[in-house]
Amino acid sequence: MLNTFWDFLVWLFWFYILIACIWIFITVIIDIFRDRTLNGWAKALWVLFLVLLPFLAAFIYLIVRGRSMGERSAAIAQQAQAENAEYIRSVAGGGGSSAAAEIEKSKQLLDSGAITQAEFEALKAKALQTS
Repeated sequence: MLNTFWDFLVWLFWFYILIACIWIFITVIIDIFRDRTLNGWAKALWVLFLVLLPFLAAFIYLIVRGRSMGERSAAIAQQAQAENAEYIRSVAGGGGSSAAAEIEKSKQLLDSGAITQAEFEALKAKALQTS
């Protein structure tokens, strides 16, 4: 029983190593094609290097281009977070500005002399209708 349990642990360790290697290879290949600073030939050479000598190529790529790989990943995450925040703001705000904000803008235009009192009243009525 003890031998079987240790065999299972060794098998589990090697399975974990295999999954980690596959994950690294996929991440490196995705980053190669995501990188806009590499031209087509450089991308083709990195992929060829990964196919011919996968472990060596992955380690070299992570050493040489690891920092820019992290920066690209952080930039993509930041962009996704900004898009998510913008979507939440658009949904929470009802797709546009509130009636109070529109009336406030109209009042500022009236105070600056850009619109007349009648135009202000029309804008105010329109803002109140849409809310």
